[in-house]
Amino acid sequence: MPVEQLIILALVQGITEFLPISSSAHLILVPQFTGAADQGPLIDVAVHVGTLGAVVLYLWRDVVQMLVGIGWALRGRPDAGFRLALQIVLATIPLVAAGYAASRYLGTELRSIQVIAWATLGFGILLWIVDRAGMTVRRIEHMKYGRAFFIGLSQVLALIPGTSRSGITMTAARFLGFERSEAARFSMLLAIPAILAAGTLAGLDLYKSGDAQLTTDAVIAAGLSLITALFAIVAMMGWLKRASFLPFVLYRILLGCGLLIWIYLY
Repeated sequence: MPVEQLIILALVQGITEFLPISSSAHLILVPQFTGAADQGPLIDVAVHVGTLGAVVLYLWRDVVQMLVGIGWALRGRPDAGFRLALQIVLATIPLVAAGYAASRYLGTELRSIQVIAWATLGFGILLWIVDRAGMTVRRIEHMKYGRAFFIGLSQVLALIPGTSRSGITMTAARFLGFERSEAARFSMLLAIPAILAAGTLAGLDLYKSGDAQLTTDAVIAAGLSLITALFAIVAMMGWLKRASFLPFVLYRILLGCGLLIWIYLY
C-alpha cells in the first residue's frame, strides 16, 4: 500500500476515533473519494490499535486503578477500581456478542455510503437532542452496573458504519445524566477491550497470512494513528470540559447531508 495512503488513513483514524463522528465511516470514505483501493479490514483494525495506545496513555491513571483493583479483589478486598473494571467488562459483552454475529452473517454488507450517510445524520441529531436535554450531574464514580450495561448495549448500534461507537456511547451516557467529559472518559475506557479484542483477531490473521508487506503497513499505520489520536483526545477533552457537543453535531449534519446530496443528486 502506498505510504501516502497509510498516512491519510492514520491521520483520519487518529483524529476521528474518539470524536463522536465515526472513525469507521471515515475510513470507508477515504478510498471512495481518493480513488485508492479499499485498505481492507486488517488495516482498519491496525489504525484502531494505534488509537488504543493513545487512550491507554491518556487514561493511564484509570487503567492503573483498574489493574490494582483487580489485584485487591483477588485478595478478597474489592475496591472502586475493581468495580470500574467489572463495569467495563459488563458493558463490553453486548458488543462482543453482536460483533461476532455480524462478522459471521453480515460481512461487509453495511460498508456502503448510503448507510454511512443516514447513520451519520440520524445519530448526530440524536446526540444533539440528548445533549441538550440531559442533566450534567454524574461522574464515573456514580456509575452503576445497570447504567454501564445500558451504555454497553448502545455500542451494538456502532456496528452500523456512521453511527460512531464513541458517539453512541457518549449519547447513552449523556442520557443517563453524566457530565460531557465524563461521558467521553467512560466511552474511551470502553474502547480499550473492544479495540484489544479486534486487534488480537487481526494480529492472528496477519500472522496466518504470512504477508510481510501487509504486516509492515499495519505497524506503520498503527504508530501514526497513535500520535494523531493522542493530540485529538487532549483537544476533545479540553473542549468538553467547557462546552457542548454542538460542533460535532454540526459536522455530522453537514457530512450526512453532503453525502445524501452526492448519492441521490449526482
